[in-house]
Amino acid sequence: MRWLWGFVGISVAAVLATLQLGFRPQNSLKTSPSGSVETSSVSMVISSPAFGNDQIVPIRFTCNGRNVSPALAISGVPEKAKSLVLIVDDPDAPFGVFTHWILWNITPATKSIGEGKMPEGAVSGLNSNGRPGYSGPCPASGLHRYFFTVIALDSVVGLNGQAKRSELEAAMRGHVVGEAHFYGRYNAKLTE
Repeated sequence: MRWLWGFVGISVAAVLATLQLGFRPQNSLKTSPSGSVETSSVSMVISSPAFGNDQIVPIRFTCNGRNVSPALAISGVPEKAKSLVLIVDDPDAPFGVFTHWILWNITPATKSIGEGKMPEGAVSGLNSNGRPGYSGPCPASGLHRYFFTVIALDSVVGLNGQAKRSELEAAMRGHVVGEAHFYGRYNAKLTE
């Protein structure tokens, strides 16, 4: 019986440690059956004027087109936010989540990010291609989802542009005060 209580104690400690991280991995974000996006911050929203949630990503934002980042709109940022993080990734990649773009230290007052632009003062880290900047959807086969996630932090991230996603996630632990996402879909065989 004593071993059972020890196991329960370890399990509770693991759950508490996970909750204290303050950041959910990308593949834990969900869309409700109605199609609305669930977020940890009810009022925070990220969207794009170029395509809606669960719609096809236009070719110009992919490797088959101009390969530029789409325009984004952000609203409902929590008052206690000191900076924003943007992560664009593909959880359907064959060898695990593929990170297309990571940006941090975006000013919390930012309401929009222009097409093909990076917010002034923001830092762009290394994507899964090992380069800084945006790398558009480019699936080898099949229909993939591309998540655009904005995360509000109560701190500024002290990393340079050579940081990888794992380093960014470590720096965010315990500092997340809100997040929101939407996603588009893309298949290399689709045309605009």
